[in-house]
Formats: sequence, structure tokens, C-alpha cells
Amino acid sequence: MAEQGGRPRGGSAEHGRTGGMPPSDNGADEQFYREYILDHYKNPRNFGRLESPTISHEEDNPLCGDIVGIDLAVKEGNIADVRFHGRGCAISQASASLLTERLKGISLEEARKISKEDVFEELGIEISPARIKCALLSLKVLKVGAWGLGDWSGDED
Repeated sequence: MAEQGGRPRGGSAEHGRTGGMPPSDNGADEQFYREYILDHYKNPRNFGRLESPTISHEEDNPLCGDIVGIDLAVKEGNIADVRFHGRGCAISQASASLLTERLKGISLEEARKISKEDVFEELGIEISPARIKCALLSLKVLKVGAWGLGDWSGDED
């Protein structure tokens, strides 16, 4: 596991697991990432609202009741600040926390390139089919809010 931008990173999707992690003999990597997700859930980064966001959007997952909203302050094409708000399961809220850490300081064009595989890699564990929409909710909020991709379902990038 390598670090990039101060964040631990999982393996690549070529390992054939939804979460992108390489197989582990002892489960230590999975345990680390479970703790990492719980930390982001219990101590979310960038949680709250921006006073005057340039872009603000909220979506929910009607199947489980998760809600995520993202506020972006964009200056000269770059994300100067970001906050998220909402409620839901550990996966949806940790995913939003991780995404906001990644977004801060990058260009909107770079943000647009963030894919579902990137989100799975950030989470670092295998995501069950029942949790995929939870994991991708914050990415959907970003893509719909920033680019009006109202029909984005996560099936494509």
C-alpha cells in the first residue's frame, strides 16, 4: 500500500475485487481499511456547510436513506474549499469525507476525472453489491452538482 497526497492507497482494480485491494493472507490490510473508514465516519473531514458556495448539491439513496450534500467554493477553476453534509451509513459518510479531502485544491477538470474506481480505491476494501450505491453517493453528488449529469448512475465515469 503506497501513500499519495497523505492518504493511504489500496491496490489497483486489476486485482479483480470491487474495492481494488490485492488479496491479503492475514487480513491486516482489510482491518486497517475498516479502521480507516470508521475514523472518517466518526471524525469526518470537511463536514458542514460553506456560507456562500459556488456549487451546492444534495442527493439521497432512497434504498437505504443515506443523504449527502456537497458545497464547493470554486475560484478561477479550482476548488478552493469544500464541505459535505448528510447522514447515513459508515460507507457513504466515509466516502464523502475521503472525496472532500481529495477535492480540496484541485481543478474542476481534475475533479471531473475522478471515477468510481478511484472511490473504491480510496475506501480500500471490497464493497459488496448492496453497498456500491452508498460508496458512490458522494461522487454522484459531485458529478450532478458540478456538471449537471443528472442521470449519472455510476455505471460510467
